[in-house]
Amino acid sequence: MENVLARTRAGLVGSGSVERSRFARADELTEVQRIEVASGAPFREIGMTEVADMPPLPLDVLADRQRAGQVWVAVDADDRLVGFAAVDLVDGCAHVLQLSVDPAYARRGIGRGLLDDVAEWAAGQGLPALTLTTFRSVPWNGPYYARCGFRELTGAEVTAGLAELLAAEAALGLDPADRIAMRRPVS
Repeated sequence: MENVLARTRAGLVGSGSVERSRFARADELTEVQRIEVASGAPFREIGMTEVADMPPLPLDVLADRQRAGQVWVAVDADDRLVGFAAVDLVDGCAHVLQLSVDPAYARRGIGRGLLDDVAEWAAGQGLPALTLTTFRSVPWNGPYYARCGFRELTGAEVTAGLAELLAAEAALGLDPADRIAMRRPVS
């Protein structure tokens, strides 16, 4: 597993710098929250201010996932956090609770790299797939995840746990007509 996290991706975070991913440390969770809040800014630009203003994952949830080894961070050459992925187990799959990249580092493959690391971890755990819930129509949500190998689940494909998550999101005010569950098999 360490070789997955030590993998580097040259040239993704600025000229000549190196980005890599690793497991988050407990003292980095407030920075993880900062990145999640910052990654909400683009929602404001498309008129989804209620989404942009949503609070980040609570520290106790992040701490629980971090202790379980299920929070990955992407860092620059100076070990500064630029993105993260937090995962939980839902219906026997690795469920991506949150994937966020600091907007200053967007469109450089960092999110995709984190998803690939999570998929490699999931395969090593014997899990069949990654799942997530997201917005169907937001370009950096549903369409992005489709380009990363996820497909939208329909009808009976939506497992009980995913249906429960979608219902909880609707209760928070997210439009259920625009929320979808997606799945990506792991190899």
